Amino acid sequence: MSSRRRKKKEADETEDVENKLKVVYSDKDVVVMTAPNEEELKQILLDLLTEKPMNLKELHNKLSGIASEDKIRRALAGLTEKGQVTLLEDGRYAKLGTE
Repeated sequence: MSSRRRKKKEADETEDVENKLKVVYSDKDVVVMTAPNEEELKQILLDLLTEKPMNLKELHNKLSGIASEDKIRRALAGLTEKGQVTLLEDGRYAKLGTE
């Protein structure tokens, strides 16, 4: 995949995540959104993992500025306990039923 396509795809994925967040304030220079609560974050993670398995670093990169690594880790642990996500041998998380 060319770097231009990869950047466009990453921008589209970031936009998809941002569309799920509530906008508190917006003007021509800045947009302020609320951070996702735990349930919203879990749904965002499930949506991302539907596309492909990802490790914690990849998930954190996609959600940088939206959720901390600790919150992502906690949400993944909750999803794993519920049997919705599994940790693969290579350290990537996968949504169950998508492999």
